[in-house]
Amino acid sequence: MERFELRSSPETVHWGFWDASLRPILTIRAGDEVTVHTVSGPPDNIPEEKNRIPPELLEIHARVVQGPGPHILTGPIAIEGAEVGDVLEVRILEISLRQDWARNHILPLKGTLPEDFPYAWRVIIDLDRERNVARWIPGIEVPLRPFFGNFGVAPPPSYGRVTSQFPLEHGGNMDNKELVAGTTAYFPIWNRGALFSVGDGHGAQGDGEVDQTAIETALTGTFRLIVRKDLRLKLPHAETPTHYITMGFDPDLDDAVKIALREMIAHLVRTRGLAHEQAYCLCSNAVDVKITQLVNGYRGAHCMLPKAIFIDE
Repeated sequence: MERFELRSSPETVHWGFWDASLRPILTIRAGDEVTVHTVSGPPDNIPEEKNRIPPELLEIHARVVQGPGPHILTGPIAIEGAEVGDVLEVRILEISLRQDWARNHILPLKGTLPEDFPYAWRVIIDLDRERNVARWIPGIEVPLRPFFGNFGVAPPPSYGRVTSQFPLEHGGNMDNKELVAGTTAYFPIWNRGALFSVGDGHGAQGDGEVDQTAIETALTGTFRLIVRKDLRLKLPHAETPTHYITMGFDPDLDDAVKIALREMIAHLVRTRGLAHEQAYCLCSNAVDVKITQLVNGYRGAHCMLPKAIFIDE
């Protein structure tokens, strides 16, 4: 196993899109670890104090053309031996804050309540890294639980350039707050090399992400990337120390819930040998169905299966 380090720069990011035609900026072997230093923030929503801003973010603003979405993604990273139909196992080993500020904003015609907030509003949020809290509303502190909102593999080549706004079968803007350090994500691979990218750091977020933004900040993440040839998935899955997670994405929230639930039923049938009826009933008895996010064009839902119910483990 080798360890690599990758920094965000105008040469190593793609801004606002996913695209299978992007050439990898790093190639590693399956099982290697890579530490990625990401950046976050558009030019109109960063602190006035320039010394608080990572210099590479200002370089990216000046030199990189933004695509249809807002997210600055670092990558892609190719993994040797990864083929179409395999699964990329992404072990999230560590996540840490890179800076002492974050941002949140409301934009016209965006979010869950655009009719109530038909105007722009922005705020810079101070992060207390020693106490691990966000402080910006007097008398309120939000505990930090950092995760990457937008990561995964390159989409199917037939899709062409895909906005970073949507979550799809390659991953993308999933905004699943459960994917913190210590968890593992699984992505179906659509291109040789998988082409892993990551960005959209969140210091914390509520399920739903209702105004369209979380505590948006720059993060450093360390990942172990493993190629699984023994798995076949249609959509991203995830695993925490306590739960197995399936996800669904669709413009209609009801359909997103159905997709996530069908993925969980299929998981139980495949891994536990349950009949479909048994799996469906077990989901009703033990699985939590949650709204991941409501604001990315494609809504997200996820099902959480507690591992503790299986007494043979």
